[in-house]
Amino acid sequence: MYSISIRSALLLGAGLTALLSTPAHAQDEIPADPTPTVEEEQDSNDIIVTARRRSESAQDIPLAVSVLGAQQLDETGAFNVNRLQQLAPTLQFYSSNPRNTAVNIRGLGVPFGLTSDGFEQGVGIYVDDVYYSRVASATFDFLDVAQIEVLRGPQGTLYGKNTTAGAINIQTNQPTFDFEGRAEVSVGNYNFQQARLAVSGPLSETVAARVAFSGTSRNGTIRNVTTGENIQSLDNIGLRAQLLWEPTSDLKIKLVGDYNKQDAVCCGSVFVRTGATQRPLNRQFAALAAAQNYAPPSTNPFDRLTDLDSNLNAGNVIAGAALKITWDVGPGTFTSVSAWRYWDWKPENDRDFTGLSIVALSQNPSQQDQFTQEVRYAYTGDTFDFVLGAFAFNQRIDTQGTEQHGINSSRWTIAPNNVLSNDPSVLNGLTARNTQFLKSTSAALFGQLSWKVTDAFTIQPGARLNYDKKSGFYQRRVFTGTGVELTGAETDARSRAQLGVFTPQTSAPADTDWNLTYDLTLSYEVVPDVLAYGTYAKSFKTIGINQNGLPTDANGQPIAAAGTIRPEQVDHFEIGLKSQFWNRKATLNLAAFRTDIRDYQATVNNGQFGVLRGFLANAGKVRSQGIEADFSIRPSQRLNAYANAAYTDAKYVRFVDAPCPPELSGGTTAAPGQTPSAPGTPGGISPPNCDISGQRLPGVSKWAFSFGAEANEPATFLGKPGEVYLGYDGSYRSSFSSNPSPSIYTLVDGYSLSNFRLGFRADDGLNLFAWVRNAFDEDYFEQLFVGPGNTGLIAGLPGDPRTWGATASITF
Repeated sequence: MYSISIRSALLLGAGLTALLSTPAHAQDEIPADPTPTVEEEQDSNDIIVTARRRSESAQDIPLAVSVLGAQQLDETGAFNVNRLQQLAPTLQFYSSNPRNTAVNIRGLGVPFGLTSDGFEQGVGIYVDDVYYSRVASATFDFLDVAQIEVLRGPQGTLYGKNTTAGAINIQTNQPTFDFEGRAEVSVGNYNFQQARLAVSGPLSETVAARVAFSGTSRNGTIRNVTTGENIQSLDNIGLRAQLLWEPTSDLKIKLVGDYNKQDAVCCGSVFVRTGATQRPLNRQFAALAAAQNYAPPSTNPFDRLTDLDSNLNAGNVIAGAALKITWDVGPGTFTSVSAWRYWDWKPENDRDFTGLSIVALSQNPSQQDQFTQEVRYAYTGDTFDFVLGAFAFNQRIDTQGTEQHGINSSRWTIAPNNVLSNDPSVLNGLTARNTQFLKSTSAALFGQLSWKVTDAFTIQPGARLNYDKKSGFYQRRVFTGTGVELTGAETDARSRAQLGVFTPQTSAPADTDWNLTYDLTLSYEVVPDVLAYGTYAKSFKTIGINQNGLPTDANGQPIAAAGTIRPEQVDHFEIGLKSQFWNRKATLNLAAFRTDIRDYQATVNNGQFGVLRGFLANAGKVRSQGIEADFSIRPSQRLNAYANAAYTDAKYVRFVDAPCPPELSGGTTAAPGQTPSAPGTPGGISPPNCDISGQRLPGVSKWAFSFGAEANEPATFLGKPGEVYLGYDGSYRSSFSSNPSPSIYTLVDGYSLSNFRLGFRADDGLNLFAWVRNAFDEDYFEQLFVGPGNTGLIAGLPGDPRTWGATASITF
C-alpha cells in the first residue's frame, strides 16, 4: 500500500510549472482554444457539449443528456462514478469490487451480480473519445476533467462501440498554448487525503503539453475484528500526460498516456440478517454456525463490524496510450483515434462472508490488453450535416483463478448426516485452479445524417453495421488438500464429497455474429428555445459466451448449449422537450422513454460454491420505461438551483426459467408435476427454476431525485476580493432489489443523502471551503448479497457514513 504525499505532489507541480511557464514565443503566441469554458456557459445557463463529437449547446441536440462541469464535480466531491450517481438520478452504480462493478442507465446496461468477461457493457465509458471496455475504470478517480456527459438511450451510429443503454462521455482539459494550472488539496475524517494537480503550457510555437496528477487515500469505514484492519479503504493514484502538436492551423496531433493504480484494503461485507430457505433446518445458517460455535461480530450491520478471515485486496492497474489526429480537410473534419488499454487485476476475496475458514482463498487475477481504432469524417453545412466512420476493437483477457476451501468447510458444506462432515480434512485444502482466456474482436461501419428540412424541422437517420467474434477457453482442475488431482471419475465417498464442491471441467465456447442497428430522430423547434424531438432506435448487445465455466445438469455434466448467449435485440422509443425561458435563466427538459429488450442477457447462479462467478443466460424479455425531468435556474449571479427527477419502471416481461430467490431455494428439487413448498419451508421442495415474469429488474429504483442550490455574496477574505458561498446537494432513491431474482431478503430500502459546503471563492482563483457528506448520517446499503450454499445468510455493503473535511484549491 501507499499513501499520498501532498508535499511530493506540490514539488512535482513546482517543477512542471517552471518547465511549462518558460515562454516559447512572445506576442505572436497561438491563441488558446476560443471555445467557452463550462463556467462561462453556465453564466447564461447554457452548456456546451460534445456528445455528438462536435461542440454545440446541450439544448440544441435531440438527445437526453445530463452534463456536469468541472466546478460542480470538484465542489460536490463527485470524484468518481459512484459519487456521480448522486447528481444524475438516471445513473446506477454498484460495485462489490472493481471487477464486479455495474454501471447502468435507466436500469439497463449489464446484468446485476457477479461480472463475466463474456458479455459486453451496455453503458459505454469514453475518455476523450477512447472507449474503456473494462468497467473497473469506473471505480477510479476522475483525472483533470473538464466536464462529464451522461447520455441516455442507445448509442452507436455516431462513434465508438455500440451500447444499448447509454454512455458516459468524459472530456478532460486539453493542452494549451497559454500557461495555466490548478492545484488542490483536501483533508477529512477517516484520515481522508486527496491531492490533485494539473499544469499546462507551451513547449514551442507548435507544441504544448499538459500533465495531471491525482491521489486519494482514506481509511476504511468497516472494522475487521479478526485482522484489526479498517476495510473498504481508498488508495488511488493517477497520472495523465498529453502532448499536442499543431504543425498547421488545420492539423492537430495529440499523444496521451495515463497510468492509474488502486491498492485498497477491499472488498468485504458485514452480516445483515438470515432468512429461511428450503434447506433442512440443520443445514441453514443458524444451525451450521452453532455447530462450530460461530457468531458474527454484530447483528447490527451499521455497527460496521466484520470478521472476514481471508486476506482482502483489490490491487488494480489501468493504463494506456492514445494518438488522436484531427485534420480539417475538404469541407469537413477527419478524426482518427488509435488507442491501447491495459488492465491488471490482482484480487483477494472472502466469498463465504463469515469469519470461518470455509472458502479460504478466492481470487481470479486477470490481465487484459485492448486495442481500438476509430476513424470518422464529419461535415456541417447549411442543409446537411453528416458523420461517417469505422470502428475496430480487439481484446484478450487472461485469468488464473484459485479457490480453496478451509478447515471449517467440511462441517459447513457436507450434510450433517454424512459422517464425512465431521472430518475437516475432507475439504480442507480442496482447491480449484482455473485457467481461462477470452479473445474478442469487433468491427463496425457507422453513419448519421442530419437533414435540416426547414429552419425548424430536422430529420436525423443513422445506421451501424457490426461484426463480432468471440472465442474463449476455460479449464478447471481440482486438487485435494494433499495435492492429488481429481479426474471426476472417482467413486469413493470421500472423493464424491469433494467433487460435490468442485468438478473438473473444460470448455471452449466460440461464436460470431453480424448485426445492423439503426435509428431515426425527428426534431422541431416549436418556438425559439423550445425543441421537441422523437426517436426510434433499433439496437443490439452483441453475443455473449459463458467464459467462467458452464452450469451443470442434474447428473453433474456441463450443459454445452449454455456456452453461448444470443445477442440482445433492443427497440427503443423516446420523446422529449427541451426548453429555456426567462431570458435563458431557466431550463426545463423532459423525456419519456420505453425500451424493450428481447433475449436479455442475465446473470444467474446455481447457489454452489463451484460456480465461481455465475453464468449467463437469456431472459425472454425485459422492459424499461419512464419519465425524466431536469430543471435548473440561475436568476442572478448570486443564486442557482437545480432539481432532477426520474421515474423508472423496469421489469422482466418474460423470464420463465430464472434462478429462484433464496426463500425458494435449497430444498429437494421438485419432480415433474410435484408442487413446490411455500417460501422458506425448511426441508421443503424447491422448484427447479422460477418464473419471475412481471417482477422488477434488480438495481434500479422506481423513483430517483437529485436537487441542490448555491447562494453567494460578495466578500473580502485574506485581503482578497471574491464571494462567500453556501451550497447544498441532496439525492433520494426509492427501494430496489439487490438480487437477480427479487427476494424478500434482499430488498434495499430507499434512502436520502444530504451534502453541504461553505466556502470562499476569490477572484484570483483561490477557493477555500469546508464540506460535509451524508450530513445526517443516514444508514443505508449500497448492496445486499446472498451467501453461498442457500444457508439463508444475507451480507451487505453499507454506504459511507457521515464524512467531513476541507478543500483548498488555486487556479492559475
